[in-house]
Amino acid sequence: MTRTSITSTPMVPRCLAARSASCLRSRFFHGRIFGNAFARADAQGNLMIAAHFAPFEDLADRLIPHTHAERIDGSHDVSHLLRVWNNVCAIRNHEGGDARVLVAATLLHDCVSVEKDSPFRAGASRLAAARASELLTGMGWDEASIAAVAHAIEAHSFSAAITPLTLEAKILQDADRLDSLGMLGVARTFYVSGRMGGLLYDPTDPHASQRPYDDKQFAVDHFHTKLLHLADGFKTHTGEQMAKVRHTRLKRFLDELLEEIGAP
Repeated sequence: MTRTSITSTPMVPRCLAARSASCLRSRFFHGRIFGNAFARADAQGNLMIAAHFAPFEDLADRLIPHTHAERIDGSHDVSHLLRVWNNVCAIRNHEGGDARVLVAATLLHDCVSVEKDSPFRAGASRLAAARASELLTGMGWDEASIAAVAHAIEAHSFSAAITPLTLEAKILQDADRLDSLGMLGVARTFYVSGRMGGLLYDPTDPHASQRPYDDKQFAVDHFHTKLLHLADGFKTHTGEQMAKVRHTRLKRFLDELLEEIGAP
């Protein structure tokens, strides 16, 4: 499969039209580093990534080109896929589940990208599920397995608010949400906020005591609109236990940040 350099995709003109110059510089810098790395590695890099999904390396190698993990978004790149897969494996070791379905669902759960600030964000997981179904149909998968992958993908999203009904869907949802907790949740939150041109917090009202939360403008608000609520909604026992540990870290970070800015 021939790849086009990331820095020449239509994403940069959209950024020019919709974002500040600082956002453009950030995207260009990220694209130069990670886009060029993907272009150089390509097939060899895919094989190295696929090795993490043993014994389904062949399946992973076929799906990786469709993950769009090379896109200029450090919160949904290949490292995110590998972290989610690590979480999937940790949960599946105790809960069970169809490994083949979970490999496909993990790799393709973000295969359609919709920006966090887009009004169509809530539909991203459904679009990804539809795309995954097309890909797996073309690979000759049976309808039941395709449906299992599609449901896991569409139900993983927080914004979609779809209840996971199968074990695999519950595992993927838990695994993906774990990546929004703990120190990784902190890192990804501030990365996305900066990428969208947001501020760290509202200096006049960091607790949002006199205003509604606005996590599109203030990174700290995202802790209250989403992150601090995630640990209550885990669907597997193993995932729930992992979430409690990461929730504690997340809460400790927020408390210490507020103390350091003089707003404990």
